[in-house]
Amino acid sequence: MPATDALRQPSRTLVITATAVPLALAVLADDVRVRRQLHAARRDPLSGLPGREALLAYGDRLLRTGRRDQVHLMLLDGNGFKAVNDTHGHAAGDAVIATTGRRLAAWTKRRQAVAARLGGDEFAVAAVLPARTALADITALREQLHQPLTHDGRTLHMTVSLGIARAADLPGEDTGRLLRAADAAMYRVKAGEAFPCLATYADAYADTVNGRRAGRTGAHLPAA
Repeated sequence: MPATDALRQPSRTLVITATAVPLALAVLADDVRVRRQLHAARRDPLSGLPGREALLAYGDRLLRTGRRDQVHLMLLDGNGFKAVNDTHGHAAGDAVIATTGRRLAAWTKRRQAVAARLGGDEFAVAAVLPARTALADITALREQLHQPLTHDGRTLHMTVSLGIARAADLPGEDTGRLLRAADAAMYRVKAGEAFPCLATYADAYADTVNGRRAGRTGAHLPAA
């Protein structure tokens, strides 16, 4: 290599690096802006989280980025929530929903992620998680949600069933399809399958009744 070319090479590397840093910062700033818009939009007053439409919009946005293969959709459903309501009253059930919302918000705040309340004691999370840490991150979230809480002098114990759909396992599918897959995986956990339960293509195309997975509570009800 001529001496002049050798001298130019380091400066070219510096230019590339200097260009990459602002680009990465711009992507991060854009994600923060979008999440602020979601939180400023209509939120569930009990959990403090946005709803299904916000989750789907944010998830589809993540799927259009260069980090698509790191996108995870998680669907979480409480275990024993009805028993809490029946035994301790609806105020206790509300406390469980509010605490779950705060814990999910705290977990997503430190990540490129958004959590939403889908209804009742059902929540979902769309997140970008590197493959090397994804399982540890999701396990940590599950453990946080399993921590007891205190309401009106009583200790309430709650656990969640959690299904996981990875975009890398479902190439070309949108957030709605990933959510359906995570829902089916979550119900396999409720039926006794061990955590972590990863969704498959069959889960993504599971039959639904009135927009619900066949067998899900309310699937037998007439469509509104």
